[in-house]
Amino acid sequence: MSAEVLQVRDLRVRYHTPRGAVKAVEGISFSLYQGEKLGLVGESGSGKSTIALAMMRLIKPPGRIEGGQVLLGGVDLLKLSEEAMRRARFARISLIPQGAMNSLNPVMRVRHQIADAIQAHNGRISRQDLDARVAELMEWVGLRKEVPDMYPHELSGGMKQRVCIAMGICLKPQVVVADEPTSALDVVVQRQVMDTLESVQEQLGAAVILVGHDMGVMAQFVDRIAVMYAGTLMEVGPVDEVFEEPLHPYTQLLIATLPSLEAKRAFRGIPGIPPSLLDPPPGCAFHPRCPRAVGLCSTEVPASREIRPGRWVACHLYNGSQL
Repeated sequence: MSAEVLQVRDLRVRYHTPRGAVKAVEGISFSLYQGEKLGLVGESGSGKSTIALAMMRLIKPPGRIEGGQVLLGGVDLLKLSEEAMRRARFARISLIPQGAMNSLNPVMRVRHQIADAIQAHNGRISRQDLDARVAELMEWVGLRKEVPDMYPHELSGGMKQRVCIAMGICLKPQVVVADEPTSALDVVVQRQVMDTLESVQEQLGAAVILVGHDMGVMAQFVDRIAVMYAGTLMEVGPVDEVFEEPLHPYTQLLIATLPSLEAKRAFRGIPGIPPSLLDPPPGCAFHPRCPRAVGLCSTEVPASREIRPGRWVACHLYNGSQL
């Protein structure tokens, strides 16, 4: 197995409100390996995007990172000074944000927006080298050479998203965090954007964390998948193994919602709704919706256990068992 490039350990994030603290991320731990594509998947409100922002140190009040570590190359990003973290963004770890339409400055040409990111880390770069780098980035993400001189409103949704990918890789980071990069795009453009992301990831040799809720996209793109629910990790494992034999009841229900070309069947959803993270239920957060819940599920939070090599699951059904 490749060397670990990123380790997230016991990450906890709260949003403080007049009614109390919203436990958006509760004790999340996972590793990311060199050149790997890891999928972080779950329903809306499960804490996926909060993890992405926390790793980048972009959580804003009333949110606060309450504890944990984000180790990149052995350096804890959460302990860096603001200036050191600013230098780490784009250069060592970068974020491709959700919703490219809201991420680009509408009154700046694409060229100047990419140049700003590069010059913020290398103020001495010459205009000639800067133009060459922008042209190279356009080639990497499959955009025409005219695009850098255009404004965001002149681009399609897929083109804007590829500009965001170009900005995210402009300084060749070790880790790229892509927060739902295909949201609000049609399925054809989704595929084009994911192909672009995969191509640049291979060219850079970077590790990618793909944040999303589309299990179909995850199945086609990632190497490993981490399933989130109510701010906690329910299951982690190689994507092929998880889809072939999901272990956690929540993962089983998520996969069961996917349409099948092999058998005609009625659409299946997951009964119930996700819990309030302001006042989560005791025990396992999923137990009110779980068809396999036992008595212990409502009183004790299950620990995440490695029950097979590379297969982690947080469920009382697997306490002390070897499958």
